[in-house]
Amino acid sequence: MNLDIARTGGGTATVTGAPQKAPPTSAPPLRPAPEAGGLVPARRRRLGRGRSIPFGRLLGPLLIIAAWWAASAAGWLDPRKLSSPASVLYSGQDLWTSGRLQDSVQTSLSRALLGLLIGVAAGVVLALASGLSRIGDAFVDGTLQVKRSIPSLALLPLLILWLGIGETMKVVVIALGVLVSVYINTHAALVSIDARYVELAEAQGLSRRQFLRKVVLPAALPGFFTGLRLAVTAAWLGLIVVEQINATSGIGYMMFQAQQYAQSGIILVGLVLYGAFGFASDALVRLVEGRVLSWRRTITA
Repeated sequence: MNLDIARTGGGTATVTGAPQKAPPTSAPPLRPAPEAGGLVPARRRRLGRGRSIPFGRLLGPLLIIAAWWAASAAGWLDPRKLSSPASVLYSGQDLWTSGRLQDSVQTSLSRALLGLLIGVAAGVVLALASGLSRIGDAFVDGTLQVKRSIPSLALLPLLILWLGIGETMKVVVIALGVLVSVYINTHAALVSIDARYVELAEAQGLSRRQFLRKVVLPAALPGFFTGLRLAVTAAWLGLIVVEQINATSGIGYMMFQAQQYAQSGIILVGLVLYGAFGFASDALVRLVEGRVLSWRRTITA
Protein backbone atom coordinates (compact mmCIF):
# COMPACT_ATOMS: atom_id res chain seq x y z
CA MET A 1 0.00 0.00 0.00
CA ASN A 2 1.37 3.42 -1.01
CA LEU A 3 1.15 6.25 1.54
CA ASP A 4 1.79 9.96 0.81
CA ILE A 5 2.93 12.05 3.77
CA ALA A 6 2.49 15.82 3.55
CA ARG A 7 3.12 18.54 6.06
CA THR A 8 0.87 21.50 6.51
CA GLY A 9 2.05 24.97 7.30
CA GLY A 10 1.70 24.38 11.05
CA GLY A 11 3.96 21.35 10.94
CA THR A 12 1.15 18.82 11.25
CA ALA A 13 1.65 15.64 9.24
CA THR A 14 -1.23 14.14 7.28
CA VAL A 15 -1.32 10.71 5.78
CA THR A 16 -3.13 9.99 2.53
CA GLY A 17 -3.52 6.82 0.63
CA ALA A 18 -5.62 3.69 0.68
CA PRO A 19 -7.94 3.40 3.65
CA GLN A 20 -6.97 0.97 6.36
CA LYS A 21 -9.20 -1.90 7.53
CA ALA A 22 -11.49 -0.88 10.37
CA PRO A 23 -10.76 -2.61 13.68
CA PRO A 24 -13.14 -5.39 14.68
CA THR A 25 -16.11 -4.34 16.78
CA SER A 26 -18.45 -6.15 19.16
CA ALA A 27 -21.49 -5.60 16.93
CA PRO A 28 -23.66 -8.69 16.33
CA PRO A 29 -22.83 -10.69 13.18
CA LEU A 30 -24.80 -9.98 10.02
CA ARG A 31 -26.50 -12.58 7.93
CA PRO A 32 -28.36 -12.29 4.63
CA ALA A 33 -32.11 -11.99 4.80
CA PRO A 34 -33.72 -14.77 2.77
CA GLU A 35 -36.44 -12.49 1.41
CA ALA A 36 -34.57 -9.35 0.29
CA GLY A 37 -31.02 -10.63 0.09
CA GLY A 38 -29.75 -7.82 2.34
CA LEU A 39 -27.95 -7.93 5.68
CA VAL A 40 -29.89 -7.97 8.97
CA PRO A 41 -28.69 -8.32 12.56
CA ALA A 42 -28.67 -11.83 13.98
CA ARG A 43 -31.64 -12.58 16.20
CA ARG A 44 -30.84 -11.82 19.83
CA ARG A 45 -31.53 -14.56 22.35
CA ARG A 46 -34.14 -13.64 24.95
CA LEU A 47 -33.00 -14.14 28.54
CA GLY A 48 -36.33 -13.66 30.34
CA ARG A 49 -38.68 -16.30 31.67
CA GLY A 50 -40.69 -16.49 28.48
CA ARG A 51 -44.42 -16.27 28.05
CA SER A 52 -46.71 -17.09 30.93
CA ILE A 53 -48.57 -20.40 30.88
CA PRO A 54 -52.34 -20.04 31.41
CA PHE A 55 -53.30 -21.65 34.73
CA GLY A 56 -49.71 -22.84 35.02
CA ARG A 57 -49.75 -22.97 38.82
CA LEU A 58 -52.44 -25.65 38.67
CA LEU A 59 -50.20 -28.06 36.77
CA GLY A 60 -48.25 -29.18 39.85
CA PRO A 61 -51.29 -29.99 42.05
CA LEU A 62 -53.07 -31.67 39.13
CA LEU A 63 -50.01 -33.81 38.45
CA ILE A 64 -49.94 -34.94 42.09
CA ILE A 65 -53.64 -35.81 41.98
CA ALA A 66 -53.16 -37.76 38.75
CA ALA A 67 -50.27 -39.73 40.25
CA TRP A 68 -52.34 -40.40 43.39
CA TRP A 69 -55.27 -41.59 41.29
CA ALA A 70 -53.07 -43.86 39.17
CA ALA A 71 -51.35 -45.39 42.21
CA SER A 72 -54.72 -46.06 43.86
CA ALA A 73 -56.14 -47.63 40.69
CA ALA A 74 -53.05 -49.84 40.38
CA GLY A 75 -53.47 -51.09 43.96
CA TRP A 76 -50.16 -49.67 45.18
CA LEU A 77 -51.78 -47.77 48.07
CA ASP A 78 -53.41 -49.32 51.12
CA PRO A 79 -56.95 -47.85 51.24
CA ARG A 80 -56.96 -48.17 55.04
CA LYS A 81 -54.10 -45.68 55.26
CA LEU A 82 -54.64 -43.53 52.16
CA SER A 83 -58.04 -43.50 50.51
CA SER A 84 -58.38 -43.17 46.76
CA PRO A 85 -59.49 -39.87 45.21
CA ALA A 86 -62.86 -41.44 44.41
CA SER A 87 -63.38 -42.32 48.10
CA VAL A 88 -62.46 -38.77 49.06
CA LEU A 89 -65.06 -37.43 46.65
CA TYR A 90 -67.71 -39.75 48.10
CA SER A 91 -66.80 -38.68 51.63
CA GLY A 92 -67.04 -35.02 50.67
CA GLN A 93 -70.42 -35.61 49.07
CA ASP A 94 -71.72 -37.31 52.22
CA LEU A 95 -70.46 -34.46 54.41
CA TRP A 96 -72.09 -31.92 52.12
CA THR A 97 -75.40 -33.77 52.13
CA SER A 98 -75.44 -33.96 55.93
CA GLY A 99 -74.53 -30.26 56.26
CA ARG A 100 -71.41 -30.90 58.34
CA LEU A 101 -69.08 -29.65 55.63
CA GLN A 102 -70.79 -26.27 55.23
CA ASP A 103 -70.81 -25.62 58.99
CA SER A 104 -67.17 -26.61 59.39
CA VAL A 105 -66.02 -24.48 56.45
CA GLN A 106 -67.97 -21.45 57.64
CA THR A 107 -66.50 -21.68 61.14
CA SER A 108 -62.93 -22.11 59.91
CA LEU A 109 -63.18 -19.30 57.37
CA SER A 110 -64.53 -16.87 59.96
CA ARG A 111 -61.66 -17.68 62.36
CA ALA A 112 -59.00 -17.36 59.67
CA LEU A 113 -60.43 -14.14 58.23
CA LEU A 114 -60.80 -12.42 61.61
CA GLY A 115 -57.30 -13.39 62.71
CA LEU A 116 -55.91 -12.28 59.32
CA LEU A 117 -57.56 -8.85 59.48
CA ILE A 118 -56.41 -8.19 63.05
CA GLY A 119 -52.87 -9.39 62.36
CA VAL A 120 -52.47 -7.40 59.13
CA ALA A 121 -53.74 -4.19 60.73
CA ALA A 122 -51.48 -4.58 63.76
CA GLY A 123 -48.46 -5.52 61.64
CA VAL A 124 -48.82 -2.49 59.36
CA VAL A 125 -49.25 -0.06 62.27
CA LEU A 126 -46.22 -1.45 64.12
CA ALA A 127 -44.12 -1.46 60.93
CA LEU A 128 -44.94 2.19 60.28
CA ALA A 129 -44.17 3.13 63.88
CA SER A 130 -40.85 1.29 63.79
CA GLY A 131 -39.82 2.08 60.22
CA LEU A 132 -40.47 5.81 60.30
CA SER A 133 -39.31 6.69 63.80
CA ARG A 134 -36.13 5.97 65.75
CA ILE A 135 -38.09 5.92 68.99
CA GLY A 136 -40.62 3.47 67.57
CA ASP A 137 -37.82 1.29 66.25
CA ALA A 138 -36.22 1.19 69.71
CA PHE A 139 -39.43 0.05 71.38
CA VAL A 140 -41.05 -2.13 68.73
CA ASP A 141 -38.47 -3.87 66.56
CA GLY A 142 -36.63 -5.71 69.34
CA THR A 143 -39.90 -7.01 70.80
CA LEU A 144 -41.13 -8.27 67.43
CA GLN A 145 -37.79 -9.93 66.71
CA VAL A 146 -38.06 -11.81 70.01
CA LYS A 147 -41.62 -12.86 69.12
CA ARG A 148 -40.42 -14.07 65.73
CA SER A 149 -38.04 -16.45 67.50
CA ILE A 150 -40.82 -17.94 69.65
CA PRO A 151 -43.15 -20.39 67.83
CA SER A 152 -46.86 -19.91 68.30
CA LEU A 153 -47.10 -23.44 69.66
CA ALA A 154 -44.86 -22.41 72.56
CA LEU A 155 -47.32 -19.63 73.45
CA LEU A 156 -50.38 -21.88 73.47
CA PRO A 157 -50.18 -22.96 77.15
CA LEU A 158 -49.90 -19.34 78.27
CA LEU A 159 -52.66 -18.13 75.95
CA ILE A 160 -54.96 -20.92 77.11
CA LEU A 161 -54.24 -19.92 80.71
CA TRP A 162 -55.04 -16.27 79.96
CA LEU A 163 -57.86 -16.57 77.42
CA GLY A 164 -59.29 -20.05 77.90
CA ILE A 165 -60.01 -22.44 75.04
CA GLY A 166 -62.71 -20.41 73.33
CA GLU A 167 -62.74 -18.47 70.07
CA THR A 168 -60.70 -15.56 71.46
CA MET A 169 -57.66 -17.73 72.02
CA LYS A 170 -57.89 -19.23 68.52
CA VAL A 171 -58.16 -15.83 66.82
CA VAL A 172 -55.26 -14.42 68.86
CA VAL A 173 -52.98 -17.31 67.86
CA ILE A 174 -53.77 -16.74 64.19
CA ALA A 175 -53.33 -12.97 64.50
CA LEU A 176 -49.90 -13.32 66.15
CA GLY A 177 -48.59 -15.43 63.29
CA VAL A 178 -49.97 -13.02 60.72
CA LEU A 179 -48.63 -9.96 62.54
CA VAL A 180 -45.01 -11.11 62.45
CA SER A 181 -45.06 -11.91 58.71
CA VAL A 182 -46.57 -8.54 57.77
CA TYR A 183 -44.34 -6.59 60.14
CA ILE A 184 -41.02 -8.11 59.06
CA ASN A 185 -41.52 -7.54 55.34
CA THR A 186 -43.17 -4.13 55.58
CA HIS A 187 -40.54 -2.89 58.03
CA ALA A 188 -37.75 -4.14 55.76
CA ALA A 189 -39.26 -2.25 52.81
CA LEU A 190 -39.58 0.96 54.84
CA VAL A 191 -36.01 1.02 56.13
CA SER A 192 -34.72 0.22 52.63
CA ILE A 193 -36.07 3.42 51.06
CA ASP A 194 -33.25 5.22 49.24
CA ALA A 195 -32.11 8.27 51.20
CA ARG A 196 -31.99 10.26 47.97
CA TYR A 197 -35.78 10.06 47.75
CA VAL A 198 -36.03 11.54 51.23
CA GLU A 199 -33.65 14.34 50.27
CA LEU A 200 -35.63 15.01 47.09
CA ALA A 201 -38.89 15.18 49.08
CA GLU A 202 -37.29 17.66 51.48
CA ALA A 203 -35.99 19.74 48.57
CA GLN A 204 -39.46 19.79 47.03
CA GLY A 205 -40.92 20.98 50.32
CA LEU A 206 -43.32 18.05 50.76
CA SER A 207 -45.32 17.88 53.94
CA ARG A 208 -45.28 14.82 56.17
CA ARG A 209 -48.55 13.58 54.72
CA GLN A 210 -47.38 14.13 51.14
CA PHE A 211 -44.11 12.36 51.92
CA LEU A 212 -45.99 9.33 53.26
CA ARG A 213 -48.37 9.23 50.30
CA LYS A 214 -45.93 9.87 47.44
CA VAL A 215 -42.72 8.27 48.71
CA VAL A 216 -43.29 5.90 51.62
CA LEU A 217 -46.44 4.17 50.40
CA PRO A 218 -45.18 3.24 46.89
CA ALA A 219 -41.84 2.09 48.30
CA ALA A 220 -43.43 -0.06 51.03
CA LEU A 221 -46.15 -1.73 48.94
CA PRO A 222 -43.95 -4.48 47.38
CA GLY A 223 -42.72 -5.55 50.82
CA PHE A 224 -46.23 -5.37 52.24
CA PHE A 225 -47.63 -7.69 49.59
CA THR A 226 -44.80 -10.16 50.14
CA GLY A 227 -45.63 -10.12 53.84
CA LEU A 228 -49.34 -10.47 53.06
CA ARG A 229 -48.74 -13.62 51.03
CA LEU A 230 -46.77 -15.11 53.91
CA ALA A 231 -49.44 -13.89 56.33
CA VAL A 232 -52.18 -15.73 54.46
CA THR A 233 -50.17 -18.94 54.75
CA ALA A 234 -49.52 -18.23 58.45
CA ALA A 235 -53.25 -17.76 59.00
CA TRP A 236 -54.04 -21.20 57.61
CA LEU A 237 -51.20 -22.82 59.56
CA GLY A 238 -52.39 -21.19 62.77
CA LEU A 239 -55.95 -22.30 62.03
CA ILE A 240 -54.85 -25.92 61.64
CA VAL A 241 -53.05 -25.76 65.00
CA VAL A 242 -55.85 -24.19 67.03
CA GLU A 243 -58.54 -26.42 65.55
CA GLN A 244 -56.70 -29.48 66.81
CA ILE A 245 -56.79 -28.24 70.42
CA ASN A 246 -60.07 -28.58 72.32
CA ALA A 247 -62.12 -27.39 69.35
CA THR A 248 -65.80 -28.22 69.00
CA SER A 249 -66.28 -27.09 65.40
CA GLY A 250 -64.35 -26.37 62.23
CA ILE A 251 -62.45 -28.36 59.63
CA GLY A 252 -59.76 -29.38 62.12
CA TYR A 253 -62.35 -30.68 64.56
CA MET A 254 -63.97 -32.67 61.75
CA MET A 255 -60.60 -34.21 60.91
CA PHE A 256 -59.89 -35.00 64.57
CA GLN A 257 -63.21 -36.80 64.89
CA ALA A 258 -62.47 -38.79 61.73
CA GLN A 259 -59.12 -39.82 63.17
CA GLN A 260 -60.86 -41.46 66.13
CA TYR A 261 -62.79 -43.74 63.74
CA ALA A 262 -59.99 -44.24 61.18
CA GLN A 263 -61.92 -42.43 58.44
CA SER A 264 -59.04 -41.45 56.20
CA GLY A 265 -61.41 -40.18 53.51
CA ILE A 266 -62.76 -37.41 55.76
CA ILE A 267 -59.23 -36.53 56.90
CA LEU A 268 -58.19 -36.11 53.27
CA VAL A 269 -61.28 -33.98 52.61
CA GLY A 270 -60.06 -31.60 55.32
CA LEU A 271 -56.54 -31.53 53.90
CA VAL A 272 -57.84 -30.82 50.41
CA LEU A 273 -59.97 -27.97 51.78
CA TYR A 274 -57.01 -26.44 53.62
CA GLY A 275 -54.87 -26.69 50.50
CA ALA A 276 -57.57 -25.29 48.22
CA PHE A 277 -58.27 -22.33 50.49
CA GLY A 278 -54.56 -21.60 50.82
CA PHE A 279 -54.01 -21.78 47.07
CA ALA A 280 -57.05 -19.60 46.31
CA SER A 281 -56.17 -16.97 48.91
CA ASP A 282 -52.59 -16.72 47.64
CA ALA A 283 -53.84 -16.38 44.07
CA LEU A 284 -56.19 -13.60 45.18
CA VAL A 285 -53.35 -11.71 46.86
CA ARG A 286 -51.19 -12.09 43.75
CA LEU A 287 -54.03 -10.76 41.60
CA VAL A 288 -54.51 -7.70 43.81
CA GLU A 289 -50.74 -7.16 43.91
CA GLY A 290 -50.55 -7.21 40.12
CA ARG A 291 -53.30 -4.63 39.85
CA VAL A 292 -51.97 -2.31 42.56
CA LEU A 293 -48.34 -2.54 41.41
CA SER A 294 -49.08 -2.48 37.69
CA TRP A 295 -46.57 0.37 37.31
CA ARG A 296 -43.65 -1.96 38.02
CA ARG A 297 -41.70 -3.61 35.20
CA THR A 298 -40.59 -6.98 36.55
CA ILE A 299 -39.38 -10.23 35.05
CA THR A 300 -42.83 -11.77 35.61
CA ALA A 301 -44.62 -9.05 33.64
